[in-house]
Amino acid sequence: MPTLVVQPRSRLFHGHDWVYASDVKIVTGNPEPGDEVILNDLRGKPLGSAIYNPRSQIVARRYSFRRQHLDADFFKRRIERAVKVRDSLGIDTNLCRLVWSESDGLPGLIVDSYGDHIVIQTLTLAMGLRENLIVEALIEVLNPKTITARNDAPVRKAEGMEVEKKMLLGEQPAPFAIQSAGMTFQIDVWEGQKTGLYLDQIDNYQLVARHAKGKRVLDCFSNQGGFAQACALAGASEVTAVDASESANLQAQANATASGLSIKFVTDNAFDFLKDSEKKGDKYDLIILDPPSFTKTKNSVNDAMRGYKEIHLRAMKMMEPDGIMMTFSCSHHVSTGEFYANIRDAAVDAKRSLRLIERYSQRPDHPILVGIPETEYLRGYAVQVIASW
Repeated sequence: MPTLVVQPRSRLFHGHDWVYASDVKIVTGNPEPGDEVILNDLRGKPLGSAIYNPRSQIVARRYSFRRQHLDADFFKRRIERAVKVRDSLGIDTNLCRLVWSESDGLPGLIVDSYGDHIVIQTLTLAMGLRENLIVEALIEVLNPKTITARNDAPVRKAEGMEVEKKMLLGEQPAPFAIQSAGMTFQIDVWEGQKTGLYLDQIDNYQLVARHAKGKRVLDCFSNQGGFAQACALAGASEVTAVDASESANLQAQANATASGLSIKFVTDNAFDFLKDSEKKGDKYDLIILDPPSFTKTKNSVNDAMRGYKEIHLRAMKMMEPDGIMMTFSCSHHVSTGEFYANIRDAAVDAKRSLRLIERYSQRPDHPILVGIPETEYLRGYAVQVIASW
């Protein structure tokens, strides 16, 4: 196997699995993009096996601490291990992320399960080149009816790959409904958000809903209405869900109808809705803010913080004492400290004293690796107004 000799300053020596171009001292063996390589330190000590792509800013991603080939048996064992981890955590593997990239030792591979239908994404060249081996392993381990490749994520372009969607097994499934904790979700593996549904918030729907009984609830950036459904099921007196996408709202309405729930769906930009509602003097007992990522790069973090500040400020102004705001950030570029400070600063401007009552994170089917901070990206807080001045 070709070899990359890694500089001592590399994050690899601090528990990370990524190697940047500036971390590489020497490349031997003329590896091609997508090849397996061995990582060594300057003294020749092996650091493990990695996938290689000089077209990417991250030129190597470690997948094993020993010499290991990406063959059929490797993919079968890694997928079996990932499924076993989720089973051990009590996660329903009919609706979950079965494989999450580096967190499951398969950098650049996403595998999501929707019952008998599997959706994959290959986001690194090495995984894309071994798509057939991955499909074989998935068939052997899971025996699904269909496997869809949703390779339409823009990050593929950084790896030198085309953006595409295709069927890898079976016929393209029509949109279908799936149940979870009394809620209904419409799954469209071909056109839906991400691979069909945002899976990382499913546990948080129930955690948030514990505070909803008898409350007037506002769910902003509601997408398929997961939080709205959970709050209605928990006995909220009134639920309003706001999203800018008419198609998302139509799906959310179908979900609510199938679950037997009465929810008011509003198609509007959440920023505009919050601004108008504040001006009108509207009040809510519980407000949920779950926006899409406001930043994809470090360079736009300041813009993201301004966006968070605005929605936090307007939401707080619509809450009386004892009102609760749940707010989420899904960008790893916004640190825990920055997000928490943003809530605090908005509270000062809104003249509200807040009590922290709950913290949230991503569902355990999106495992967080201690050595790779990028694997922790979803942060949430529930804060309660205890005084206004």
